[in-house]
Amino acid sequence: MGIGEVTALMRGGIFETLMLSAPLLLTALVVGLIVSIIQATTSIQEQTLTFVPKIFAILLVLALLGGWMFASLADYTVQLFNLIPDMAG
Repeated sequence: MGIGEVTALMRGGIFETLMLSAPLLLTALVVGLIVSIIQATTSIQEQTLTFVPKIFAILLVLALLGGWMFASLADYTVQLFNLIPDMAG
């Protein structure tokens, strides 16, 4: 197995990680921004107020996209297992 193939495997792993984590991170970012704007306009400066909406939003995204995330990760894992005989030979 050459350096190019190892690089392609690592690139694929990083890309898969980014694709699976992006919806959750973007959801947390948007909800945090909205809550921050609401806190700034109402002068409510409670630090724990941001956690509850973020948790609910992330759980909602997981419920909606969990099947796609699992299928994508399963496909990537199958691809990796299919490459094992090529790596050994």
